[in-house]
Amino acid sequence: MQKTVAILGGGIGGLSACYHLSKSTQISKIVLLEGDSRFGGWLSSTRREDGAVFEHGPRGIRPAGAVGRNTLNMVEDLGLESEVLPVTYDHVASKNRYLYVGGQLHKMPSGLGGMMCTVPPFSRPLVLSVLREILISRGKEDDESVHSFVSRRLGTELADIAVDSLCRGVFAGDCRRLSVRSCLPILYNAEKARGSVVLGMLLGAGPEPDVPTSALAKRASVENWAQWSLKRGLQNLPEALEDRMKNVGHVEVHRDSPIRGLSTNGVNWEIKLEDGTIKADHIIAALPAKALASALPSAAQTLSQQLREISTVTVAVVNLEYEGFVLPVKGFGHLVPSSEDGGLLGVVYDSVPFPQHNRSGGPSTRLTVMMGGAWFHEVFGKPEEVTKELLLERAIQAVTSHLGITTPPVWNVVALLQDCIPQYYLGHWKRLEMMRKYIKDHNLPLTLVGASYEGVSVNDVIFSGRVAAEGLVGKI
Repeated sequence: MQKTVAILGGGIGGLSACYHLSKSTQISKIVLLEGDSRFGGWLSSTRREDGAVFEHGPRGIRPAGAVGRNTLNMVEDLGLESEVLPVTYDHVASKNRYLYVGGQLHKMPSGLGGMMCTVPPFSRPLVLSVLREILISRGKEDDESVHSFVSRRLGTELADIAVDSLCRGVFAGDCRRLSVRSCLPILYNAEKARGSVVLGMLLGAGPEPDVPTSALAKRASVENWAQWSLKRGLQNLPEALEDRMKNVGHVEVHRDSPIRGLSTNGVNWEIKLEDGTIKADHIIAALPAKALASALPSAAQTLSQQLREISTVTVAVVNLEYEGFVLPVKGFGHLVPSSEDGGLLGVVYDSVPFPQHNRSGGPSTRLTVMMGGAWFHEVFGKPEEVTKELLLERAIQAVTSHLGITTPPVWNVVALLQDCIPQYYLGHWKRLEMMRKYIKDHNLPLTLVGASYEGVSVNDVIFSGRVAAEGLVGKI
């Protein structure tokens, strides 16, 4: 029986590990340590008194697949079912997604009809790329960039425009550097299993984790949800987890408790805090890779070095609110390929998928402008030297030129999320293998959790917390 497990980091990964571990009777004590004054990490929402909600991090969660079900099961268990705001696949926000190319908005092709004809900014029907893809032979490499993979299988135009934009929207990253094996394993595995992405998608490309279907997950499937949020914003999820953990007898929850260092005698850990130390038999590290690297003892320098090599990017998130309904189109939002504007990743039309987050009284429009990512330094300079005024000005300018909205916003908030999204560059899978081998070979009582390793989505991070807990106590 494990005596004491310490979880470092109270973001959604650490909270998930704590939540799953707390369900087991095999652990006598769990200590959750968060360095910040609040839990939830990048899940952060501003709630105004007039009912308006603004997201500074993720704004919608997909229910798809085993990891999507896993999150919905947790939401139901926390008693949040009545708080869920679903967006179905036939909603205008799901059907209409735009690209800003050549100085104008283009609706992305959707459905079979959209695939059959030529839709700008593409120069030929997408169905031609899809049919050709089935005939392309398997790649020989262990890994390749997302851009190279898509160019090889579906053509350069799709890679340059659609996939470049997608990687900016999801990872705030450069598809020419990101690894297809680690960032889009579904594509990599489809080619490996079936010799074709299209056939892999149609026939399945391997087993999914075994996750039961709760009533809420079943509802999401029956009602055909594309994504969902919560009435009080996604920050409500970590808040509910924190409340649950505070009411579990063998769990201790500490905020404002940054880790000052870790030492181990090979059997257990000593965790140095500002005001003392904590002993633990096992550590689940849900800190960003670089933060963990700084805390590890010098004897684990090899592991620290590998952790430091996992890059991250900084994203500026600017929330804007306008009087009335000012959008020229209705949809989820638009993405911008790097060839169009390096600094501007995209604009989300928050009021369309989640009108429930608009203020009460009088129509309004909420937008979020995402900027920087892999291009932050090149476009804006050092994050610590950039003013919020400059970021706000740049965001408003983008909304004016892309959407023709000339009235000034009535409200705004600028958030600079430093080092918020890990970048899985070529060979990331190999580094993970080496790190896990090091931990095993040195018998380190340590488990790695979070966005630095195997998936940056909220679902992936929550699932990594579950996997970590089950690694210690078996199936939960």
